[in-house]
Amino acid sequence: MTIALILLGVVATLFAGWRAGRRLRFFLHIFQLETYKFDRYGRWLADHVRSTVVRPSHGAGAAVLVSGVFGASVIDPSWVALIALGAWTCAFISSRRYRSDEEKKPLQFTARMTRLALPTGILALAPVACGGLYGWALGNPIGVLWYLGGFLVADLGAPLWVALGGSLMYPVETAIQEGFKQQARRRLRERSDLTVVGITGSYGKTSTKFIVAELLRQKYNVYATPSSYNTPMGLCLAVNEHLRPEHQALILEYGIRYPGDMDELCNIAEPDTAVVTTIGVAHLETMGSQDNIAAEKGKLVERPPPDGPAILNVDDERVAAMAERTEGPVWRVSTEGHPDADITARHIRYDTSGTSFDVTDDTGTEVSFQTDLLGRHNVLNVLLSVAVGRSMGLRLRQMAHAARRLEPVEHRLQLRERGDVTIIDDAFNSNPVGARNAVEILSEMGGGRRVIVTPGMIELGDRQWDENEALGTYIARYDLDLVVLVGEEQTAPIQEGLSAAQFPDERVRVSSSLSDAQHFLERYLDPGDVVLYENDLPDQYEV
Repeated sequence: MTIALILLGVVATLFAGWRAGRRLRFFLHIFQLETYKFDRYGRWLADHVRSTVVRPSHGAGAAVLVSGVFGASVIDPSWVALIALGAWTCAFISSRRYRSDEEKKPLQFTARMTRLALPTGILALAPVACGGLYGWALGNPIGVLWYLGGFLVADLGAPLWVALGGSLMYPVETAIQEGFKQQARRRLRERSDLTVVGITGSYGKTSTKFIVAELLRQKYNVYATPSSYNTPMGLCLAVNEHLRPEHQALILEYGIRYPGDMDELCNIAEPDTAVVTTIGVAHLETMGSQDNIAAEKGKLVERPPPDGPAILNVDDERVAAMAERTEGPVWRVSTEGHPDADITARHIRYDTSGTSFDVTDDTGTEVSFQTDLLGRHNVLNVLLSVAVGRSMGLRLRQMAHAARRLEPVEHRLQLRERGDVTIIDDAFNSNPVGARNAVEILSEMGGGRRVIVTPGMIELGDRQWDENEALGTYIARYDLDLVVLVGEEQTAPIQEGLSAAQFPDERVRVSSSLSDAQHFLERYLDPGDVVLYENDLPDQYEV
């Protein structure tokens, strides 16, 4: 019996420890994704209490402990301990919900995360150590229940340990961050020769940033921040660690989620040129309305010096109105032939090799552009970038040559080939405007059958159902051969939109998961077919 208890105790410890560790890592990751802000982290927890914070295994674990306490008065305590260990192993054997390989944006073990993980880990280990020591002090097998109880508290309390660890480290992190901000401000003050281009907007910031950088490299030594470095610490990292004396232009992305975010970013890096792409519904949950989003993002155009240009997408009326908020020159761009635009595009065409269009600049010069980028919104991003280039002395033909070298951002209307099938990969961070653009592009592709795979859009607040229903209606306008929806419940509004628009039921398939959809498509697709992967799909799918 003693050997059995020891062996089963080791097994139960391994499973319980593995599960508690993965759960702790999961909530550390959520805290990081919520930018280490307690209010945002608290809201996430409140929205996921039943799905993630409290799991059925916690109830099962509590039931094992209670049963063990009462059972000890009836049967041999050794048998109680043995049964409890076995039941505990079964209850906590699965940690699938907390798998790291399903993360779209992986946990980054930055210096800050390392500093946070240490006290958080100690807090999580404390109940296990206390339960184990007290159980050992009892000197009988029932002490196992106290040991397991410690694991239950450690596992259930994972979100709390993260919050407490963050609280303990808050004064340290505040001091460190302020030091980084002061260092960044000082470095930029010393670089009077540097042109800082700041880009904001609900959509298209990252793509526009990379396009601006590529066009400006025709004349300047450019540094553009990688990926979505659009937070205060992201800007500080770029300026303090990556900016070099030889750089002549610094291209930064300014992202917001809450009122006041733009001032914090601009106080770190004042832009010499301000670019605004669009005002949409991204972060509507935190900003309240599109007008509030426009008011916050529009602060960027107020920050350049009197001779610093503001470059605006005048196809968006909220962006166009920002011209009244800047003292410097205004460059207006349009893909829709706006009469006040300085930079325009026409004859926009798509095929499996990319997009072609004709650009007219402020001098009346017209040049044909060809790029691997897909979508009218990417044409807009190119026009915004051309305006930046023109404001800094580049010729239109120079920039047309550079545009041929542009490559799509990963998972953003990225053309790929899988055998004889063409893939349009737009799986990352989609939005209503981008989704409609992607559907339009798919509809214009010639060759074989055209298929869209989507789970719908998320993080749209109260408008989420309506926007997804509208997407279904929009899809129905085009003669697509198959619509594959991922997830019965979450795609219900898209199904309603399709049905209301009388899209044929036989051309709609609902899959339980992306994996299920992939297996079906392996049998369905023929050479020459085109598949659009649209919206917030996992990183790991194979295309």
